[in-house]
Amino acid sequence: MEEHLVEKPYKCGMCDAAFSLKCVLMEHLRIHTGEKAYKCDECDAAFSQKGNLQSHIRKHTGEKPYSCELCDAAFPRNSALRRHVRIHTGEKPYLCEVCQAAFSQKTDLHKHIRIHTGEKPFKCKICASAFSRNGCLQQHISKHTGDKPYQCEVCDTAFSRKGHLQQHMKTHTGEKPYKCKVCAAAYTRNGQLQKHIRKHT
Repeated sequence: MEEHLVEKPYKCGMCDAAFSLKCVLMEHLRIHTGEKAYKCDECDAAFSQKGNLQSHIRKHTGEKPYSCELCDAAFPRNSALRRHVRIHTGEKPYLCEVCQAAFSQKTDLHKHIRIHTGEKPFKCKICASAFSRNGCLQQHISKHTGDKPYQCEVCDTAFSRKGHLQQHMKTHTGEKPYKCKVCAAAYTRNGQLQKHIRKHT
């Protein structure tokens, strides 16, 4: 089959991009200039690309036109759908160059790299503590404020961390996911299992 090449005479003077239409080049140039000509009528948000404005508007309308064929999930952006599909396929295209760990999301790779670099960009404004992840910072701040936003719906006990609430819920459900491989013992917490295992050794 003969391949038809589309001529792209409109070249960007700031990068290697080239386009077949002048209007597309003009829109592309806004990436470099920082101009944000497309403004949202509902809020103060503004964008350099028309497509980004259209995606943003869906936050206001709730429209989610991109549906997953493998489950009921739907998304306002095609890029979000592509990221989601990796949950089903197991694809992990983002590889750590230091230890070869692989990730399905680029943001997860960036978080992981901080383990190697020691970077801790999330700093506590109350004390000198700093963290590699925002979630860890938020958990730390709750120690200063005493805030316990995670409340048990069964007994009203409150916790500063979501993980602690999830562990607590097992006391109500009776779930014991941590099972001993030597005997039939099972526990609600991993720490209890590790303590039990020492009896076998």
